[in-house]
Amino acid sequence: MTTESLRWFKSSYSANGGQCVEVAADLVASHGMVPVRDSKIQSGPVLALPVSSFSAFVAGVKAGNFPV
Repeated sequence: MTTESLRWFKSSYSANGGQCVEVAADLVASHGMVPVRDSKIQSGPVLALPVSSFSAFVAGVKAGNFPV
C-alpha cells in the first residue's frame, strides 16, 4: 500500500490538540480496509484496519466505551 496517493482527513470534531489520527477512505471499496495514521507523524507507520473493525471502534467511541 502506498500512502502518498491516499486522501487523508481528520474528524471535523478534531480540535487540533495534537492527539489526532487521520484516516483514508480510498481503500474501503477496493480492499475493505481503512488506513489510519498519527496526524503528527504523517510519514510514520500506517495501520490498515478491516472495515468491520474500524466501524466497531467508531461505534465504541460514540457509545462512550473509551473514557478519557
